[in-house]
Amino acid sequence: MSSTGVIDTKGGDNAFTAKSVHQNTSEPMYSGALSFMRRRYSRDLNGIDVAVTGIPYDLATSSRPGTRLGPQGVRRASTNLAWAPHFPSGRDIFAEMAVIDYGDMVIDPGHPEKLPEMIEDHARDIVQSGAKMLTIGGDHFITYPILKAHAEKYGDGISLIQFDAHSDTWEDDGDRIDHGTMFWHAAQKGIVNPSKSIQVGIRTHNESTHGFNILYGPDVQSMSIDAIVEKIKATVGDNPAYITFDIDGLDPCYAPGTGTPVLGGLTSHQAVSILRGLAGHVNLIGSDVVEVSPPYDVSDITALAGATMAWEMLNIHAVNRAK
Repeated sequence: MSSTGVIDTKGGDNAFTAKSVHQNTSEPMYSGALSFMRRRYSRDLNGIDVAVTGIPYDLATSSRPGTRLGPQGVRRASTNLAWAPHFPSGRDIFAEMAVIDYGDMVIDPGHPEKLPEMIEDHARDIVQSGAKMLTIGGDHFITYPILKAHAEKYGDGISLIQFDAHSDTWEDDGDRIDHGTMFWHAAQKGIVNPSKSIQVGIRTHNESTHGFNILYGPDVQSMSIDAIVEKIKATVGDNPAYITFDIDGLDPCYAPGTGTPVLGGLTSHQAVSILRGLAGHVNLIGSDVVEVSPPYDVSDITALAGATMAWEMLNIHAVNRAK
């Protein structure tokens, strides 16, 4: 249904039939090809502002699997958002920006040792084209090779804005493919600059911060949204910034469908409000939403939360582009 309340009965399957990347859809939420926000499926990156892609990988997870189904679930949930302009801004984001669904990276689970390099190659193709990359995971390990591809284009020392229950900076033996250690590697190798990075909502113990600025779960609950936004802005400044949103950053009552839920997390209101507050104020070069695990979800509420966070990331790009 469109924002006018009229369904175009001659249309449908906008993901394949759209004549333009700016074309919107008026098809019902419950039918049609399930691209992200009904965007046209395409591998043509010429003139594209943002390419949304899925990386259905969960071989690095340490607890409950299932995030390989995350891109599929988030796309399905995004149909609940695709019919209307962005709220509360009223922006017609897809009229302002050329956004496509680039589809999923094909994963061969029989060769896990090759996957980090394959993910990096997949990301490089998008990033080097000039398009911004919005990724739907997949477990959180995927962010590491994606960051490496971004650092090739934008330089080392990227600011990481991380929403998460876990720091993901535990030290390892140097060779692990693990969704709990990759930001330690990113910091050690200079890909991200911890002093200009911030982790929001952390509520599991780690002996060392490794130089990252941290707003722990209790801090977030005692601070106003404006204060959180100002802390992020002051930390990141105008440095190239990458937003990674682990859906377990939300409290399990808002996001039960994830591998390692932890009580005491952000509300969905806090999360979307923080992201809206960052629009026009951070130099966003890329972003992802990870750890949505549909097998553990309830009524698609986690997938809807993931789709909404991704929608807000698109809004940041739209606001930044209009400045």
